[in-house]
Amino acid sequence: MRETFKVQNLKCNGCASTITTKLESQNGLSNIMVDSVTKEVAFDAENELAASNAKAVLFKIGYPLEGEDNPFLTKAKSYVSCAIGKSNS
Repeated sequence: MRETFKVQNLKCNGCASTITTKLESQNGLSNIMVDSVTKEVAFDAENELAASNAKAVLFKIGYPLEGEDNPFLTKAKSYVSCAIGKSNS
């Protein structure tokens, strides 16, 4: 099933690189696409558990879904994830 989520804190291709890398390492996800302009993350999930795990990974690395709580610590995590993504690109 194809899932598309609008996420918070997605600012650039460094962010997109980190998100892509983290989601590619998760079982049950494929065809990951991240658009830093629309702030959307899309992927194919084998099942609901894989999609749910993707949401948890996104939050953990600083990119909560639109409408979810976005505290200062989560925003700070996104800056770290962004920097990692830029250095790995």
